[in-house]
Amino acid sequence: MKAMILAAGRGERMRPLTDRIPKPLLEAGGKPLIQYHIEALRDAGFRELVINHAHLGTQLVERLGNGEQLGVRIRYSAEPEGALETGGGIKHALTLLGEQAFLVVNGDIWTDYPYERLQREPDGLAHLVLVDNPAHNPDGDFQLSGDRVTDKGKQKLTFSGIGLYRPGLFAVVPDVAFPLAPVLRGAMQHEQVSGEYYPGQWTDIGSPQRLAELDQKLRG
Repeated sequence: MKAMILAAGRGERMRPLTDRIPKPLLEAGGKPLIQYHIEALRDAGFRELVINHAHLGTQLVERLGNGEQLGVRIRYSAEPEGALETGGGIKHALTLLGEQAFLVVNGDIWTDYPYERLQREPDGLAHLVLVDNPAHNPDGDFQLSGDRVTDKGKQKLTFSGIGLYRPGLFAVVPDVAFPLAPVLRGAMQHEQVSGEYYPGQWTDIGSPQRLAELDQKLRG
């Protein structure tokens, strides 16, 4: 199974840090954020990776190369300046991801989620990993009812940015910029999205303060 790391975002909330360096190359614990993902995926058996890029994307290519030094094979999905958002970025990379189900991980999170526990074939069009709601997202995103994910209900959890998808999820959407959430909600209406709750460590690195906190944690 192939895996994709979403790394094309501008990182507006991380400015001025991201004015000269793409967000995935910001460091915490002495290591670029994206390297944590690559190593975790590699150790779980994901050796073929796709990484999208836009803002300062050539720095990512120069730093990571073909992935050989990290024990993986990396292919890149270049996007226009301004990027294609989460959904558009995945759609744009489908020719690299192939015809089978694939894993997607947001590049701006840090987690100790064990990727080896993921089922390799989603029961439906998508399978999402949900986590406890952080302070910056107290109302959550989706509700987990049994093994089904819905956008209904009040006891919602936060989408971790980790998901398994079948290419068919993106079959009817155009190759333009669009967010992932509306596509997922459409599939939820047909009970085509399964999910799981992960109670372990997870951080959305959405501000310089959270990056500094993660750096202190990893160094400690």
